[in-house]
Amino acid sequence: MVAAMPPSAILTLTLAAEVQTDRLGSVLAGLLRPGDVLLLEGPIGAGKTHLARAFIRAALGFAEEVPSPTFTLVQTYEAAGHEIWHADLYRLTHPDEVLELGLEAAFATAVCLVEWPDRLGDLVPPEALHLRLEAEGHGRRAVLSGGRPRLLADLERVWHG
Repeated sequence: MVAAMPPSAILTLTLAAEVQTDRLGSVLAGLLRPGDVLLLEGPIGAGKTHLARAFIRAALGFAEEVPSPTFTLVQTYEAAGHEIWHADLYRLTHPDEVLELGLEAAFATAVCLVEWPDRLGDLVPPEALHLRLEAEGHGRRAVLSGGRPRLLADLERVWHG
């Protein structure tokens, strides 16, 4: 049994191939619930949208067309009785614009996936799960921190099976 990780814990996962990024999205889809916010951090091309697509498809249970919300800013999906909000805040210039999208209200009722979360400013929920994707050789490294109690420990347990 994996002991509960302290709130300041960091979990680092190596994603050597795209299939592992897909698996991480699928595992997270099984763990996150309404009220959870996943902040997807990393430079352009790091795989934020790829991970969000894998998450959404796993949560829906089928290969839905999942466009990048770069231009629409937010895409919503209905999965297992709750909404998934996928937001790309890259084009926002001020945190007040987040309020206009209705994203702050969605944080309490939906599962929210937020790309470019630095645009949230002070609106970052205190129990948000931070996931930073970084290039590592031909693959990626995922560095996770935060989240509600036990979330990282549960993720580590499921990931390592």
